[in-house]
Amino acid sequence: MPIYVYQSNPGSGCDHCLNGFEKLQKVSAQPLLRCPRCGVPIRKLLTAPNLASKSPDLGERNIEKHGFTQYRKREKGVYEKTVGKGPKLIGEKN
Repeated sequence: MPIYVYQSNPGSGCDHCLNGFEKLQKVSAQPLLRCPRCGVPIRKLLTAPNLASKSPDLGERNIEKHGFTQYRKREKGVYEKTVGKGPKLIGEKN
């Protein structure tokens, strides 16, 4: 369930809603219209999402397991394959 932030208009309300407060609600739930403590009108604020995820495992075995190819820079304009399918070198000067 997402956490929404609510706040009253400046100059009205209690300390709870003047400073803004968080409310855990279902996405389908109706937004709050009034402060639960003092009853003044409040509005839902637009905030940045907090996305939690695990760091991807970019190890060579995992890269190859998922069908990707990894290249590392060998010299200017030349890349050498370290894992996966594909040509051994990319950008080799002839």
